[in-house]
Amino acid sequence: MGEIDDAIERADREAFTREPPKTLQGRINFLLKQLKTTKAVAAELGVSQRSVERYRKGERKHPPKDIAAKIDSAVRSRWQPLVRKRRQRQAATTGGITVETRARFGYTAPVGTTDDGRFRRLTVHLPPAYAQRLFDARDTGASDQEMRAIIAEGFKEIYFQDGGGRATGLSDVTLNDIDYLDLDY
Repeated sequence: MGEIDDAIERADREAFTREPPKTLQGRINFLLKQLKTTKAVAAELGVSQRSVERYRKGERKHPPKDIAAKIDSAVRSRWQPLVRKRRQRQAATTGGITVETRARFGYTAPVGTTDDGRFRRLTVHLPPAYAQRLFDARDTGASDQEMRAIIAEGFKEIYFQDGGGRATGLSDVTLNDIDYLDLDY
């Protein structure tokens, strides 16, 4: 997963209307419902099938930290998919998406102006069309670089060019060296 994908995942997790199961047994049982077999759950978590059975029966209650983190991540990534889809659909049709980042922005500008990339901390609300493009790109397996390009294009139009009111000679904006990036929708 790339930085953009992680940011979308974090934003999705904020949409939960109910908390995921807290107990290890509850989490393993949820994964079993989703993945159907202990073999599939074991493959997802990188443990043996027998370990999954022990977790499910309660024979083993405290997995190693790295396995516990994998269990948590697997549960959260599958939890409440309809709630996530509804929020994404709303962002893509009416609400848009807010991007907060600290990153190095580079751009191509007309001769006589500075085009040196520099770090900026920006919070920009992008229109629904950009949210739709970002979600579509993620769903089709686009690379992190392709998703960065969508966000950079949105920043170019909304922030740098102010919807066409300034910096009209600005052609390419790139998003590099991301310190952090958060999305909200």
